[in-house]
Formats: sequence, structure tokens, C-alpha cells
Amino acid sequence: MSNAVNVNFRMDAELKRNMEELCDDLGMSMTTAFTIFAKRMTRERRIPFDVSADRFYSESNMRYLNGIANDVREGRAHFTEHALSEDEDT
Repeated sequence: MSNAVNVNFRMDAELKRNMEELCDDLGMSMTTAFTIFAKRMTRERRIPFDVSADRFYSESNMRYLNGIANDVREGRAHFTEHALSEDEDT
């Protein structure tokens, strides 16, 4: 790599530690891992894994959950027992 360059970016310290440990377990450096990622991404012209948002945190679901929380706070929520909340002794 005669024309190698440095690439700098910020990362959460715990994430970095965890990645360094995993890379070490795999017998490679973080530089090697990122180089593998970059080569595969440029070869395939895409991110080489699925990237998706957790639907739990979607705007519509957060509105729904906040509505339920408001109902609980204001005493409008009514709870009933169902099969999954049976006593452990039965």
C-alpha cells in the first residue's frame, strides 16, 4: 500500500473497545476490518449488510406508546388479566 492514507472518525469508546476485542478474536486489526468493509462495499456498490430501523422506535409507534402512557398517568387506562398473567402456582 504505497499510497495509503489515514482516515479519522469518531466512535463511541465502548463500541471501539468491543470492536477491537472482536477483531482480536478474529485475528485482525480494526484497520483490516474497515478495509475489508470498504473493498466489499466498493466492489458490490452497496452496503454489504441490511440496514434497517427498529420499527419499535418509529414515529407512529412512539405516538401510540406516548398516548398509552398519558392514559395511564391520567387514570384513563383500564387493565385486565389475560392468560399470560396467571399465577405461577397454577
